[in-house]
Amino acid sequence: MHNFSENKGLKILLAATGINFVSGLLYIWSVISKNLVRDLNWTSKEASLPYTVATLFMVISMIVIGKLQDNKGPRFTATIGSLFLGIGFILSGLTINPVIMIITFGVLTGSGMGTLNLATISTPAKWFSTSKKGMITGTVAAGVGLSSILYSPLSNYLIDHIGTSKTFIYIGIFALVIAGLLSQVLENPPSDFIAKENPHKRSMPSFDVQWKEMIKKIDFYKLWAMLAFSSSAGLMIIGHVANIAMVQADWEGGFLLVIILATFNTLGRFFGGSISDKIGRINLMRTIFILQGVNMFLFARFSSVTPLVVGVAVAGLCYGATFSVFPATLSDMYGTKNFGINYGLLFTGWGFGGLIGPMTGAAIFDATNSYAYAYFAAFVLLAISLMISYTIKKPDYTIIKEKPQFQGGQ
Repeated sequence: MHNFSENKGLKILLAATGINFVSGLLYIWSVISKNLVRDLNWTSKEASLPYTVATLFMVISMIVIGKLQDNKGPRFTATIGSLFLGIGFILSGLTINPVIMIITFGVLTGSGMGTLNLATISTPAKWFSTSKKGMITGTVAAGVGLSSILYSPLSNYLIDHIGTSKTFIYIGIFALVIAGLLSQVLENPPSDFIAKENPHKRSMPSFDVQWKEMIKKIDFYKLWAMLAFSSSAGLMIIGHVANIAMVQADWEGGFLLVIILATFNTLGRFFGGSISDKIGRINLMRTIFILQGVNMFLFARFSSVTPLVVGVAVAGLCYGATFSVFPATLSDMYGTKNFGINYGLLFTGWGFGGLIGPMTGAAIFDATNSYAYAYFAAFVLLAISLMISYTIKKPDYTIIKEKPQFQGGQ
């Protein structure tokens, strides 16, 4: 029975990672937006709006779908997400109107990505021991980062050979079919399932907090703020990296930076979870904030290809690590039973970061033809995140049978 459960869990882990690999379309937007500005004469703001709206609807969909998933299960919600993702991308290929693309890509595709992210990040960890939680969430999250390594050169090639519109359509059909099929593999373990724990690892307390109780905890809002402020820096770089390459280094190879960003984003997601299992979630967060803060402080000085590559790699690494450490921290603090709605609420912080990061970068660039002040703003937000991290009490993972010592912050 145990071997069957482990094999089942591995199958679900691979399916969830595969779905995320297919659904990581948001991170090729800088390649697409560059061509919308160049070929269709869109302004930088017009080209940023579908991306920004997509980040917002990723969050909205996670809140709306979160409770539904807790009741209906991940297969149901992932199938819905696959439909939104593929259809939204296909419809985006049928228009060149910025307003309509806000609906097709921003609303539909964004909702699909959010729904799939929720279904995949919450399900596999339930099949494995708590001592592997960070590693499992990191592996699933790595699928999204890895996808850009494929999609960036593929979309760049397709745009050059068949145009932007057909590129949207072909990628949309691919995403709809593959994500839809993999979604059928997802399922939660039985209600009486208990994963085998590693006897050499300390177990974490098992309890579940409903969202109504979670939002009464001050530490939840601290997590929210840190996620919002720290992710804004990475999202700004992701949304503008191709244009940053042209402006700061006079380099047309921005799509290669997207690949580098995606590679280190993937490494951050994969290794971040495992590292947080060993050194602690909050300690990893502080490392991320310091490293990314220094990077943002120096980014305006990266005026040639080599330092720009290093800066983009650091930005991707730090941004990726947040996607494994924050969900693992949330489940440590508030349990897994209600993770769907709980993570949806926390992820509104990422949505806020998606609003202030890319749009601040676009507005500042349109006004000054430089991203320097945007980098400094990101540095300040990361410094604030670091200060907040020192106000969160470290969880006490010692098990007390009657009542766990840590209950998600007071």
